[in-house]
Amino acid sequence: MFGNRMGMTSGLNSFNSPSPLTGAKTTAPAAGTLQDLANDITVPNGPEDSISDISFSPQAEFLSVASWDKKNRIYEINTGTGQVEGRAMYEHDGPVLSTRWSSDGMKIISGGVDRQVKLFDLGSQQNQTIGTHNDAVRSVRFVEVGPQNTPVVVSGSWDKTLKYWDMRQQNPICSINLPERVYCMDSVKKLLVVATAERHISIINLDSPDKIFRQTVSPLKYQTRSICCYPSADGFAVGSIEGRCAIQYVDENQQKELGFSFKCQRETKSPRKDVYIYALNAISFHPLYGTFSTAGSDGTFNYWDKDAKNRLKGYPSFNSPITATAFNRNGSIFAYALSYDWSKGYEFNKADYPNMVRLHAVKDEEIKQRARPKK
Repeated sequence: MFGNRMGMTSGLNSFNSPSPLTGAKTTAPAAGTLQDLANDITVPNGPEDSISDISFSPQAEFLSVASWDKKNRIYEINTGTGQVEGRAMYEHDGPVLSTRWSSDGMKIISGGVDRQVKLFDLGSQQNQTIGTHNDAVRSVRFVEVGPQNTPVVVSGSWDKTLKYWDMRQQNPICSINLPERVYCMDSVKKLLVVATAERHISIINLDSPDKIFRQTVSPLKYQTRSICCYPSADGFAVGSIEGRCAIQYVDENQQKELGFSFKCQRETKSPRKDVYIYALNAISFHPLYGTFSTAGSDGTFNYWDKDAKNRLKGYPSFNSPITATAFNRNGSIFAYALSYDWSKGYEFNKADYPNMVRLHAVKDEEIKQRARPKK
């Protein structure tokens, strides 16, 4: 384990704060400040290159971090003391683009530019390649398929295919051809949504995983950058490089009634009031309240209530892109990654860009749906 080797510990004392990560509840204004985030914990001994994905265990306070430095790191968070320790690390043969946990919290999957889908066992500390694609693996998920809820791994690739793996053999148990390269993917319960190049979106009912339930096109005019399913599994939010987010529902009647899109990741600069537009890199839903976060190339994150159609709280820019976000299992911790997002090409990857994951203690006042005034 690299935790002991690298001395990967960090406490809230380093932020001059006596409070544990769980934090005390205070009234939060609609607009936050960087000072409000001063006590957020920086995960120690983080990646050496851009962070592509982060994921919390559904069973304990463990965090998996995928990076362009070809490594996938696993950390343990002590919510009582605020300490973070490295517990494991394994490597791919190329940048790691996606990482997720199994439902029992004992295994991690990852996919990367090396075209491999890897499975890591937290107990044995061993990893194995359980599948391969003909091009980079852009996204991976643990899912349960069919009427028997059989646990499998699903991977989406730039080779324009979606493949399912049973984790015991290197041949896929099922493969679906997609319209284009996979850019992002997410799944909750029996809903799997895959977004590809050219704005295609494939919706799959995992009771019938071998076929596409509905093929549609993103309502946003520009390239899809991020996607995230609702905890209720009846829809998803999709984000674009043009700083917009669309709220979508699987049921067509619900979509007509409740679907909409809105602007985010925008900045107005004086004195000419020029509007700068940034990519929406990450969307994450709170597991209990159904509210959600958006974060992007402008270095900001915001909390939203899709049902009330309003912003709950927003924070100013860190002056570094936010590339990935995640809530932990009960929504008390919000993790966000600061690193270069490659949106301007290789030549803009400056040496002074940070590569770090920070942990924010989430308060109900900033993320919970507010009571609506009676009419």
